[in-house]
Amino acid sequence: MTNAQSDRSMATLAGGCFWCLEAVFENVIGVDRVVSGYMGGATVNPTYEQVCTGRTGHAEVVQIEFDPQIISYSDLLEIFFAIHDPTTKDRQGNDIGTQYRSAIFFHDSEQQTVAQSRFTELEAAGIWPGRFVTQIVPAVTFYPAEDYHQGYFRAHPAQAYCAAVVAPKVAKFRQKFSQRLKSR
Repeated sequence: MTNAQSDRSMATLAGGCFWCLEAVFENVIGVDRVVSGYMGGATVNPTYEQVCTGRTGHAEVVQIEFDPQIISYSDLLEIFFAIHDPTTKDRQGNDIGTQYRSAIFFHDSEQQTVAQSRFTELEAAGIWPGRFVTQIVPAVTFYPAEDYHQGYFRAHPAQAYCAAVVAPKVAKFRQKFSQRLKSR
């Protein structure tokens, strides 16, 4: 989806804990902003505690504002599929529950087509053992997560979860996609 007031587009992705996705996508050339939040559930203005119960139906997501002249939506999806396991239903590692599902929330028919194409192409490539379970569904209301979740890895790199789970995903991204890294 391109914002009518600018040349920026929006992508919304769910692939486990939003701290992991945010920490990776903040480092991608062409990404202007990443906001952690919730999408896909029934509760209005859910809290982190509510989402963690798995009863609201929301997924932890990141909403990514990007410049499609610098990085394409398809390239963002390539990174997305490389940094999480799209073959585990409602789970990423030890994070278990529907809030940790793999999902692409498309903002228009072009994103839907690109997502389905990338899904098919990458699943056929056999990068991950097993069949992809990633949902490709329309974007609905996005609820930003609480302020303390925003930029969590940047603020708390030594926190146990960040050191054990987030840091290895960021390192994997940096190694595999070094040409996509923002200069520090």
